[in-house]
Amino acid sequence: MADARILVVDDEPAIRDMIAVALEVAGFECLHAENARAAHALIIDKQPDLVLLDWMLPETSGLELLRRLRRDELTANLLVILLTAKTEEDNQVQGLDAGADDYIAKPFSPRALIARIRALLRRREQGASETPIEVQGLVYDPVSHHVTRAGVPVAMGPTEYRLLGFFLTHQDRVYSRDQILSHVWGGNVYMDERTVDVHIRRLRKALGSHDRFIQTVRGAGYRFSEKLVVS
Repeated sequence: MADARILVVDDEPAIRDMIAVALEVAGFECLHAENARAAHALIIDKQPDLVLLDWMLPETSGLELLRRLRRDELTANLLVILLTAKTEEDNQVQGLDAGADDYIAKPFSPRALIARIRALLRRREQGASETPIEVQGLVYDPVSHHVTRAGVPVAMGPTEYRLLGFFLTHQDRVYSRDQILSHVWGGNVYMDERTVDVHIRRLRKALGSHDRFIQTVRGAGYRFSEKLVVS
């Protein structure tokens, strides 16, 4: 993990330099880009392990670049942390919905940034060693990052994918909306608990007949279970 390659994408040289120093002290290899075009070229050529991506870039925004990365099979699973001065809840939701793995508001502590990077890389390493999870024809493969139902690929957004992964690895236990936000979105992301309900609906729609496994527990939250339990 310590020798992971990190790409810093920011149009402000002072911020790039500050982050680069923190990364190098932590033992990471650091790449730099000042705009989306240069960043995309480096991503294809150098294949970084993680991208620190500023939202407000000239010409093509960081959010647009993120969406492009998620549409491309070669970069769909690349770890991306959005760095932005946009702190409103709607902006956080927009960034995470676009596929960001984490969201950090400026100004931020270099130590906290390094900790978040290490947490994401550690999670990716742990996920890579997992075997597929199968529930009555529904297969979640954390290595290929694919979900199939009766052998047919299931289309879903990155947030719904993470939500499904959380449920499948924590079956038969009830989680509150706040707990789901913390586990799936991260403990440092602050947003309305109703965000969970929105993504639960999207996940249920994607799962089709398997949506019955995601059960609403009135007054408590949600659980994933093969058992049909009346709450």
